[in-house]
Amino acid sequence: MGIKRSHSWARTIWEWLGAGSERPAAPLRLTVRRKIGLAFLVTATLTVGFGTYAVHNIGVTGGLMTATFDRVLISLDYARAASADFAALQQAMVRQQVSGITAEPSVETLAVQVQDDLRIAGERALSVDARRAAVAADGALAAWMAVRPSGAGPVQWNTLDAQAAVMNESLDQLVNIASGDGFLHRQSARTLIWQSRLVIGAATVVLVLLAALVSTLLSRQIMEPLRAASAAARRIAAGEWAARIPDHLTQSQDELGALLAAMETMRSAIEGSMMREVAMRRVAQVRLIDAIGMLREGVLVLDAGGAVVVANPRLVALFPSIANGIAGAVLPALLEREPLLAATGEVRLSSGTWVRISRSEAQDGGAIAIFSDITTLKQREAELQSTNECFDAALTNMSQGLALFDAQDRLRVGNPQFAAMYGLDPHLLNPGTPYAAILSAKVRGGFLSQTDAAAHAALRQGNLGGAFLHCLANGRSISISHEPLPGGGWVRTYEDVSERRRAEAQVTYLARHDMATGLPNRLVLAERIEQATATANRAPGTGYAVLLIGLHDFKIVSDIFGYAAADDVLRRVAGRLQGAVREVDTAARLATDEFAILQAGVRSPDEAGELAVRLLEAMDAPFEVEGRQVKIRISVGLALAPVDGDEADSLLRHADLALQRAWAEGNTFRFFETGMDERLHHRRQMQQDLHQALARNEFVLHYQPCIDLAANRVCGFEALLRWHHPERGMISPADFIPVAEASGLIVGIGEWVIRHACAEAVGWPAGIRIAVNVSPLQFASTALVGCVQSALAESGLAAVRLELEVTETALLRDDGATLATLHRIRALGVRVAMDDFGTGYSSLSYLRSFPFDKIKVDQSFVRGLDDAPGSAAIIRAIAGLGVTLGMRTTAEGVETADQLEAVRSAGCNEIQGFFFSRPVPGGQVHGVIDSILARLYVGAQPAVPLRVLAASE
Repeated sequence: MGIKRSHSWARTIWEWLGAGSERPAAPLRLTVRRKIGLAFLVTATLTVGFGTYAVHNIGVTGGLMTATFDRVLISLDYARAASADFAALQQAMVRQQVSGITAEPSVETLAVQVQDDLRIAGERALSVDARRAAVAADGALAAWMAVRPSGAGPVQWNTLDAQAAVMNESLDQLVNIASGDGFLHRQSARTLIWQSRLVIGAATVVLVLLAALVSTLLSRQIMEPLRAASAAARRIAAGEWAARIPDHLTQSQDELGALLAAMETMRSAIEGSMMREVAMRRVAQVRLIDAIGMLREGVLVLDAGGAVVVANPRLVALFPSIANGIAGAVLPALLEREPLLAATGEVRLSSGTWVRISRSEAQDGGAIAIFSDITTLKQREAELQSTNECFDAALTNMSQGLALFDAQDRLRVGNPQFAAMYGLDPHLLNPGTPYAAILSAKVRGGFLSQTDAAAHAALRQGNLGGAFLHCLANGRSISISHEPLPGGGWVRTYEDVSERRRAEAQVTYLARHDMATGLPNRLVLAERIEQATATANRAPGTGYAVLLIGLHDFKIVSDIFGYAAADDVLRRVAGRLQGAVREVDTAARLATDEFAILQAGVRSPDEAGELAVRLLEAMDAPFEVEGRQVKIRISVGLALAPVDGDEADSLLRHADLALQRAWAEGNTFRFFETGMDERLHHRRQMQQDLHQALARNEFVLHYQPCIDLAANRVCGFEALLRWHHPERGMISPADFIPVAEASGLIVGIGEWVIRHACAEAVGWPAGIRIAVNVSPLQFASTALVGCVQSALAESGLAAVRLELEVTETALLRDDGATLATLHRIRALGVRVAMDDFGTGYSSLSYLRSFPFDKIKVDQSFVRGLDDAPGSAAIIRAIAGLGVTLGMRTTAEGVETADQLEAVRSAGCNEIQGFFFSRPVPGGQVHGVIDSILARLYVGAQPAVPLRVLAASE
């Protein structure tokens, strides 16, 4: 195998030198290739020989160094470690014997460590002597362990010391032998390295000399053709395509001759290619000039000397002053005619055209300038700037705060109102401000808690549209509307609704409380009775009591001292009642002279009776009114739950029966008894009489005028029902209307009122309306809308002149059905008014649900104008609410000129009261109109009757 391989290498080299071809033998020519190959073989052979020798010596040296480290040094380290571990072993044994406490690590553990160190030191040792010394040390250790104490007997310290000395001597011997082995290996390695350095140095000198000789011989034969080839290449690169290489060089038979011949061929090919390239470039230049001429931008190309190379027609169109003589002109001459040619950026020409000029340097040292017409762009920028200014003005002047963020929660737009609401620094409104920084500023300013900030961030992460209310620590309320944007951003608007919420809270409070006394009203009492019923059901054996309190002689106080003094007495009565009950009890005012108390947790009738006694005693002391002593007596009626009922209506009805009994007896209290049917008999008799009253035509209508304060005229009348009983005379509506409602007769009576009022009002002046009160029970009847339609049709009265007044009680019964009926009535053209506003239940919700034409302010607020500042504030609030909702406001119960001016200044549109007229029969309406107009137009001498003047618009 070795012989065949050597023969193959020799054959390959011989063929490479050109002597191994199967072609017919030819004279051997020493070409440049063969010469270089021969020189390579000689130098390579010498180099391989010297290299093999150097590699062998380096390997031997490396082996010596490896053995020194891997074996000698490691063996020496473990021998020293065995010595240290043996010293620790001795100390552990001494501590154990002296103190009696086994230390950590133990003697046995240290002995095993010493044995392991000796074993590894012996395995890694280079010489047999070192391995023997390791075995001897291991034996000495075993002998020491054999004589160490193992029980409670005396310790043979001398024997231990002697054996320890033998052990230490063995360890020292092991260390010395290992160190000697390392020294011997190091000496061998140094000797080998010195020999290798001498041989390699001598070889390097020989090879350098041989290379110098070969280079000299080859350069003599190669340099002359190369110099000729280089000269020819330089001339070709300079554009001298006719420069030829001498023939004697291209005809040489060696490789250089072939190279020069190929260069000559290449020169000829390049010469032809360049001629074709020049022709193509001339065509391309013509096409480029044509293309530049068609551009919408002006183009000016200058050469390195500043002469014009290209100037397209668009440039001449922008600058007509350079049209003549531009071909071949230089830039300074052009600048004298048009200085703007040297400008950069955006300039406006004398023609009004805006041009953007950009310049760049050409590779040949010249310059290129592009002139773009940006007039349209400038116009669009101006329009955009105008739009932005309008947008900024809208943002700045809008009442709401606005903040718009992009998809990365960075502020894009924010107005000053947004910053003012949360006390933000103006720099936080800069575009790009992160939403997290704005939230942090709100928290630092005390406008947001950490919990609120987390909630706001969560709303942003959900990115769902919606609105929510945020109450600030300073008492302000901010309504926030959050809407996501299609691009991933979002926008929020912030509206300060503090005043609106305070007004709503005030009106809501008024809907649930009596203004004169501040006590809860009937609605709150009904709710508390329901709660007391639920509590009693959960705790058998306990109940509650309802006490109705009626005030005797209160009307005398009102008649003598006026409404202001009467309201003051009512407040003091309320104070005494509240002082007589517990905190868990509820005191309420139900009517002008009627109060109620819900006593919770009653276990026996005696507890309720004791409370009634306390109430009578509390009211026993007289009141001082305008310096006079006035005594207000009370009567109390009691009903116990669940004995007398467990619903508000039944308990109040039974307590009212008991009150009537106590009232008849005077200044006392009575419990409800099943035998109290006298009042029921009276009510039944009244019901029977009411059935006949409609058939006998015993009802009459009186009319009270309503005055338009702005127009100074009578704008309408309110129809008030009266019952002329054949035996008992004129009966007040307060007595028979509740009976009519309870019996359902109010529906038929109400229809009679609507028809009769329409029939009578049709004869009044055209501009005067007729207002009719509608009972809540009428809304429960499906005939109300039909009744209104037929009354208008039969009378011929215009629908716009009819106004129906509805109380909140009607809306409370069946909100959906009642509102549907109201909308059907409104669709007829009939006006709808909210009566007794502020004394009912939840006025605001109904004002939102139905667009009333008018709000009638209850007369109790007007009566309180003289000495109750809160009444004026309430009237202003209701009037302002009417303006906001587009509803007119009418103040009822105006009896004095001061009250008239007060409601006028509060913003009411209309007034109604005794100041102008009491309710009058239908036959006196025209006279009332004339008398009122005479008062409104003092000194006027109209040419037509006053009632006609009132009807004109």
